[in-house]
Amino acid sequence: MIDRRILSHFDYILVLLVLPLVGLSLFLVYELDPVLFSKQVKYMALGCGLMVFLFFVPFRNLRGVIIGIYMACLVLLILVHFIGTQKLGAQRWVDIPFTHFSIQPSEIMKIALMLLLASYITLNPPPKGGYGIKEFCIISSFILVPFLIILKEPDLGTAMIILLTGFGTLFLVGVNKKIWITLGLLIAFLAPVAYVVDPLKDYQKRRIMDFVSDKSPYQVNQALIAIGASGAFGKSKEESTQSQLKFLPYANTDFIFAYFMERFGMFGAIGLLILFFLIIVHILSLGFAYGQDYFLQVITSYIAILIFLYVGINVCMVIGLAPVVGVPLPLMSYGGTSFVTFLTLFTILENVLAFRFVFEYNAGTKPGPLAQLVRALGS
Repeated sequence: MIDRRILSHFDYILVLLVLPLVGLSLFLVYELDPVLFSKQVKYMALGCGLMVFLFFVPFRNLRGVIIGIYMACLVLLILVHFIGTQKLGAQRWVDIPFTHFSIQPSEIMKIALMLLLASYITLNPPPKGGYGIKEFCIISSFILVPFLIILKEPDLGTAMIILLTGFGTLFLVGVNKKIWITLGLLIAFLAPVAYVVDPLKDYQKRRIMDFVSDKSPYQVNQALIAIGASGAFGKSKEESTQSQLKFLPYANTDFIFAYFMERFGMFGAIGLLILFFLIIVHILSLGFAYGQDYFLQVITSYIAILIFLYVGINVCMVIGLAPVVGVPLPLMSYGGTSFVTFLTLFTILENVLAFRFVFEYNAGTKPGPLAQLVRALGS
């Protein structure tokens, strides 16, 4: 029998917000390629099976296991450079022996990093004025090591997302403001130097230069044609010529937002962005509602920032406001690793929420003004 307290703490609102995205993904992928649709269904089935298992894992008590998972992910990231599979000019995947599947270790690292940050910050909560330089450097090393390894794959998009998500979580948890000011000045000074020293690949530099010079790549031009011709309410499948006639590359993966707009128009895009906004605000509200539970606060901050970055970068990339990088639209773009990653993140969040009655919290602490505002928006 399932403890009633688990059901009472389970967040049903998050499920109701996520299900429309999954349904839209299946609908759009099926219209574009029925073969890929069948593969996506298999990925979803795998993700659902993994969810059932992970929901009952006591993540709060697995500090040693979490460190082991993080270290194993670092090893996999290093192995990518030696035995990785190369696709689209980048070596990011590792084939699973005796199967037709491959995994992307950088996606698994997002989960491992989140759990490591949550575990460490729970054991070492920030003082009143925020973390000092010592603790900041320790936690920063957890973020910077995978960032540098992934950057060398090369996978600039994923590397930057891990960097921004990790430090964004630290910002919400609490770091002394003097550290942020100093860090901002260092970045402003070193960014031009880093570009000249050549940490990026030639094609990455070319993408940045094309963006700065307002020279849009082919796929962005085709995406803009699809978006511009969609109108207020979109077109039927037969009239969506950019995608159906294969003018738009990667319509089922990184550029699925362009196909979504071609089908559902401007009002459909507004509705989709509002749905993502509600998911982000709702997840943030869960963390701020229990300010003394640092494990939950890190989990919610990390996932909310991650979704915000994915959606923001993907949409801006599609409409030509950001360089083209391999960042899919969460839960909508075709792809097994990314889809399973987000299902896993949501499952961990539900686990931490549903089983929080097992742990002792300072429930009498009143949330601050920001927490009250975010909580009100989420409800």
